[in-house]
Amino acid sequence: MWKTSITAAALAALTGCAAMNNLSSEVSTFSQWPAERKPATYAFERLPSQQANPEQQRTLEDAASRAMEFAGFTPATDSRSADVSVQLGARVNIQDRSPYDDPFWWRGGLYRSYGSRQFRGGGFGLGFGFGNAYYPSTYEREVALLIRDRKSGEPLYEARASNDGGSPSINSLLGAMYEAALKDFPASGTNPRRVTTQITH
Repeated sequence: MWKTSITAAALAALTGCAAMNNLSSEVSTFSQWPAERKPATYAFERLPSQQANPEQQRTLEDAASRAMEFAGFTPATDSRSADVSVQLGARVNIQDRSPYDDPFWWRGGLYRSYGSRQFRGGGFGLGFGFGNAYYPSTYEREVALLIRDRKSGEPLYEARASNDGGSPSINSLLGAMYEAALKDFPASGTNPRRVTTQITH
């Protein structure tokens, strides 16, 4: 019986690890991709502001290239001969709010959070005794992708994927987030919607 218990515990541990490798993102897509057009070759396009930080942009491109291949594209040997061009972006925003904030309450709630990131009790003279309890910040991570016809410059497909967590770190999540953004390519879908992908290291 103890062997069975150990096996069950090991399977549970493995299942837990697998669950931790999954990433749920909120995805919105907008498609003008022609129904008869097949994915072909692509090249990444860097805006002048992005060219100022090539290492950071290369990180995004490395992460997005796997998602592009899953969607049926192949990298062009020469950017001038690519069928489409692809613009990438990523950002992290801090959400500095108390979990008690609610739009139901006027001006941020009965329990307001302030710029100091501290919870301050009060409101209507009611002493709830919460004092200056600290609530950790939440970070919203977002990636964006725009596919254009290279010759005409016409936008064909726009996608965004976002999620939040307690860390501003995004590099290890980029691949899974771009994969979520292109999960339904070339279709669009209900916006926004939840998409689960696996984090690969």
